[in-house]
Amino acid sequence: MRAVRGKDTGPEMVVRRLIHSLGFRYRLYAKDLPGKPDLVFRGHRKAIFVHGCFWHGHRCKRGSRVPTANQEYWERKIARNRERDKAVRKELLGAGWRVLSVWECETRDAGVIAGKVKRFLE
Repeated sequence: MRAVRGKDTGPEMVVRRLIHSLGFRYRLYAKDLPGKPDLVFRGHRKAIFVHGCFWHGHRCKRGSRVPTANQEYWERKIARNRERDKAVRKELLGAGWRVLSVWECETRDAGVIAGKVKRFLE
């Protein structure tokens, strides 16, 4: 698990390339915002999080599986990640930001992700 990166992941790069091709400009990992969103559009007060399905407990095929080794640890860890995600989202919304979560499994279909991101940014 040490090899899993927290920044510049494959799904993140897919979303970044798409947004750049749409003509939008963004900042990465705003440290002054709760949860350090992956992409930040300050002028629009919008933030995008790109979540890995396994790490953030998505309800898809990849996200719903649990490792057999040390199962209790992983269940607690993923539950904490989900709770933290909810709290960060609530805090950003309370501060007047709009938030979009993009899941790793969604980045496999360019058409779906393009429509979702376009609607959010316009």
